[in-house]
Amino acid sequence: MNINIPQTYFSKLMRAVVEFELIEQGDRILIGVSGGKDSIFLTYALAILRERLKRDFTIAAFTVNPQFDDPFDTDAIAAFCKQLDVPYEVVDVDIAGAIAEQDDKSPCFTCAFFRRGAVNRYAAAHQMNKVAYAHHHDDAVETFLMSLFYSGQLNTFRPKTYLDKTDITVIRPLVYFREQEIIDAIQYHGFTPIPSPCPHNGNTTRQTVKELIETLGKDNPNLYNHLAAGMREGALGELWPASKTRKEMERTYRTFMAKK
Repeated sequence: MNINIPQTYFSKLMRAVVEFELIEQGDRILIGVSGGKDSIFLTYALAILRERLKRDFTIAAFTVNPQFDDPFDTDAIAAFCKQLDVPYEVVDVDIAGAIAEQDDKSPCFTCAFFRRGAVNRYAAAHQMNKVAYAHHHDDAVETFLMSLFYSGQLNTFRPKTYLDKTDITVIRPLVYFREQEIIDAIQYHGFTPIPSPCPHNGNTTRQTVKELIETLGKDNPNLYNHLAAGMREGALGELWPASKTRKEMERTYRTFMAKK
């Protein structure tokens, strides 16, 4: 299989790898593959890096079958990985059952929790020191806004995160790609994305925030870029002081009342 991407794509990929030091000599990287456009492009991109980078590292792909009612055929993913000479395996995880048992929690939260656990366990069992996820730039911006709206915190995922409990490093090589660029990349790798078997797909908080950004961006063309700039450390302007605890307020009150 002749694998290639435009130079503009390769430059974005390399920018993330170099800036955040995502790939090092001797790395054994596990790619979480769902069959969607993002994870397929990530697999393709890392296969290209394996050929071009002056690094000795290996990659393998792994799919979690969440066992939803709709059948999840992974044969096409297996064939794609074989063309790229990427080892591939599927493991069944009863995420559908877990969501049913924890109906008081967001199904997306439960699904993500069990997927991460399955991927990390597989990586550790196969002596892989890194896990690659296909989150792109739009994902980061949406997560940033979701965090503000639903938790009151300014927070998003990092391009590189070390998990001390498992001794695994999570990397996200696609953080400089816009979602549309990944959609357009289908013409380069030729894989038709597999529809998500999740019954909650498209009916999520993330989709709501995605649509909000798109709507507000029609009147403010700089909205997305401003949100992206706000994700960076050092972007904070004037904020209120942190909330005081009850004890701190009591001391403040006593000091205030004691003043003449």
